[in-house]
Amino acid sequence: MRLLQSFLIGLVTSWPALAIAEEAASGSYRGIGTIYYTFIWVVLCYGLYDAFGKKAMYIGAPILAVAAYFALPHA
Repeated sequence: MRLLQSFLIGLVTSWPALAIAEEAASGSYRGIGTIYYTFIWVVLCYGLYDAFGKKAMYIGAPILAVAAYFALPHA
C-alpha cells in the first residue's frame, strides 16, 4: 500500500507537466500519448507484480517504461 501511495503522489505532482501544450499551431499527439502510455505502463507493472511478484516488477518496470517512451508519437 505504501508503494501505491508513493506512486500516486509522484504521479499527481508530475501531472501538470503533461498538460502543457507544445505549440498551438503545430500541435501533436505527444501529450495525450504520454498520458495514455503512462496508464498502460501502470497496468502492465501491476500485472507483473500480481503474476510474478515484486522482484519481477522491479526488473520489468524500467524495461516497460523505456518501451512506452519509444512508442510515443514524434513531436
